[in-house]
Amino acid sequence: MSVAPIGIGDRLIGPGERVNVDVPLPSLYTQSPVFLPIQVLHGRRPGPVLFVTAAIHGDEINGVEIIRRLMTTKAVRHLRGTLLAVPVVNTYGFVRQSRYLPDRRDLNRSFPGSETGSLAARLANTLMREVVTRATHGIDLHTGAAHRENLPQIRTALDADASLPGLARAFGAPVILNSELRDGSLRAAAAERQIPLLVYEAGEALRFDEIAIRAGLRGILAVMRHLGMLRGAGGLRLRPVATPVVARASLWVRAQQSGVLRSLTPLGAQVHRGDRLGVIADVFRHEEESVLAPVNGIVIGRTNLPLVTEGEALYHIARFGRPDEAAESVERFQSAFARDEAADDLEARSDHRPFESQAPVDERPHESA
Repeated sequence: MSVAPIGIGDRLIGPGERVNVDVPLPSLYTQSPVFLPIQVLHGRRPGPVLFVTAAIHGDEINGVEIIRRLMTTKAVRHLRGTLLAVPVVNTYGFVRQSRYLPDRRDLNRSFPGSETGSLAARLANTLMREVVTRATHGIDLHTGAAHRENLPQIRTALDADASLPGLARAFGAPVILNSELRDGSLRAAAAERQIPLLVYEAGEALRFDEIAIRAGLRGILAVMRHLGMLRGAGGLRLRPVATPVVARASLWVRAQQSGVLRSLTPLGAQVHRGDRLGVIADVFRHEEESVLAPVNGIVIGRTNLPLVTEGEALYHIARFGRPDEAAESVERFQSAFARDEAADDLEARSDHRPFESQAPVDERPHESA
């Protein structure tokens, strides 16, 4: 079956081509031009069209590095279908090291956007038009917010599409959080168009987390193989290092007083109702209050800033029917990705040549997936 060219922006990309396309966005008030950078790898063989996006929140940079490594990994040269990678969606926030756009809007509450709306709406509309609506599947890469760190996890509405549970398990993150769709999010806009989308959350804003990056890269390649886009994975071993566990609910534990937090509980820890997660001290009166776990579960997110205000979210706990099984999964995952061999395995199979529009996708025939 022949593969038709794909049009992105003002470019027509033929089968076997790798192209960088810069789609114009509204300029800065200095008249400096701004672009939406889209890396297109259009295979010679028919298959799914997967988009991978990062930095929808401009300070969430782990995904930028994940996509850089993805596009230099030899495995993607052996491709069925098309890969659309957008390493920086929110260019405006990225250059300012900010989660938001210059007008303080949250891009991930602005989808599907419009051509005549706010800056956020116009950027969301451009991403939808040029990338999302051309795709059959999507992966959106995120981290925790400023001073908040997330355990590697997949968030998706498992009941929104029959394929989502299989995709989520294929990714191989230790925790799958069943998360309802939020109005204005990219997830909700994709679901409305029946495009299955996974959100990968891992690490902290404005910080590179090597384990989160390795796990994200491996997860994307595993999903591509699950979809039949890769005949293999360039020699990588992509079977999940731990069996993912599904949490149907989660909650944030909040500070009951202001003060200085001494955290006693790491990410991935199993906790039981009544366990002491940390201690908040009043540095002026030398009084302390314990932060207690209200439920059994696994800590999948926490604040890293010790200065806290009453009502502030401190620990994110995912609830499981069998917390012990979830804890074992998290421990196996952390042990596997903490080993240097995981990095060496990926590094040895990377293609460090520059991303060139002339570099063709591998022309050898593909074996059945």
